[in-house]
Amino acid sequence: MRNLRGSYVHRGDAVRRRRRIKQALFVGLSVAVTVAVLVARKSTPADAEPAVTGSEDSFFSLGNSRKLRQELETTQGELSMVRSQYERADKIMQYSNSYGITAGMAGKVFDASLREGIDPELAFRLVRLESEFNERAVSKVGAVGLTQLMPSTAVLFDKDASRKHLFNGETNLRIGFRYLRTLLSEYHGNVHLALLAYNRGEDAVWRDVRRGVNPGNGYDHWVMKDYKGTGLLQ
Repeated sequence: MRNLRGSYVHRGDAVRRRRRIKQALFVGLSVAVTVAVLVARKSTPADAEPAVTGSEDSFFSLGNSRKLRQELETTQGELSMVRSQYERADKIMQYSNSYGITAGMAGKVFDASLREGIDPELAFRLVRLESEFNERAVSKVGAVGLTQLMPSTAVLFDKDASRKHLFNGETNLRIGFRYLRTLLSEYHGNVHLALLAYNRGEDAVWRDVRRGVNPGNGYDHWVMKDYKGTGLLQ
């Protein structure tokens, strides 16, 4: 396992870069909303059923009303998707700036943590301490990749996960976070014990717990400094 080492970008540059990207995203979102509204308002005379004259209540036929309702629902779905994409991009930028890593790496960690039900904040902390976001990291005892998995542990969660496969960032994150989620369940939500088991091994932690000995070695405190979450998505 590797020690934590600071690798942050210059704060002023990071803030200015983030502000420029956020402005671009807001412009894109505004354009998407404008287009969606125009689509919702667009009339289709060729497909519309003829209105019955002489009645104010019959301006829209039943078919026309149904079509407009469907268009509205489609537009709402598109707006929701755009909003989700913006929120994801904003989070990734925040983590990229906070940890001094590329947006691509931040996106990998963020998406993998969500898929495995792990709180992204804890996920980033763990990867920083384990590998400093180096996909090619190898420890003295043979742990591999971003989450520093032992190949013997990885195959318990993916029988096809060879040592070579663990150098792939997406594969490593998926298995590592799934292992962490399993430990959080095994230790009934105790994040400290789950992290210690991740670092020291489950047998070593359980042995100390049964003997009434504190299993801590400082690893959990390094990962969880000022962290107030439960380890899992809320």
